[in-house]
Amino acid sequence: MKRKTLTDHLNSTFKIHQYKDYCPNGLQIEGKSEINKIGLSVSATRESVELAVKHNCDALIVHHGLFWKFHGARAIKGSFAKRVKPLIQNDINLYGFHLPMDAHTSLGNAAFIAKLLDADITGGFGEYEGMPTGVKVGFKKGISPRSLKVLLEKKLNHSVIHSCPKEDLIYGLGIVTGGANNAWRECVRENLDAFLTGEISEHDYHEAKEEGIHFFAGGHHATERGGVLQLKDHLQEKFNLECVFFDSENPA
Repeated sequence: MKRKTLTDHLNSTFKIHQYKDYCPNGLQIEGKSEINKIGLSVSATRESVELAVKHNCDALIVHHGLFWKFHGARAIKGSFAKRVKPLIQNDINLYGFHLPMDAHTSLGNAAFIAKLLDADITGGFGEYEGMPTGVKVGFKKGISPRSLKVLLEKKLNHSVIHSCPKEDLIYGLGIVTGGANNAWRECVRENLDAFLTGEISEHDYHEAKEEGIHFFAGGHHATERGGVLQLKDHLQEKFNLECVFFDSENPA
């Protein structure tokens, strides 16, 4: 397919122009105009770029791209150049979708975890600059905190840190994947029992517990594999494209 067709479809699917993000969403590095094979990974790392080259991919689609506002203007040298140069030298398109992939109600990272938990999505969650960055879900019969921790560890294949304020059943859970440490506070306003993200800070462990909110942290990478995995299936089915997923052993 043509690069423009893929670009337009991805931009429209993820509604990138509705988000005020701290990175560019969409096409970050322009490569060849004809795309027959796509690699997908959570992050644009040296490893995933080298795998895209090795597998003769025409495009690499990731959740964490190469360019971030907190880096500022950045020289392409050293280890950063070793990420960027192979893409340009091999004419590989790089796409990055950050907050739009977190929040998408069917292809998103948070939505994927809701499916893993067999929980009903009841709305958006984790507002940032007027847009949700995750979802909130409900457990009709409730689930014990211990059972939810065990289920999350099984489904994410990752250890889970749990700040547990009480043993009452959990009925409502807010999900914002990755490093959304502070978003647990929205659970108080939304009257939810629990929050799930990837990372937890020392002070949030205590503060969430003192507010009566269960805080589950299942790993940044582990909670954000779902978006690219679902996108892989979507692109294969819709466009009959060859797609391959490059995982990482990143335990964080």
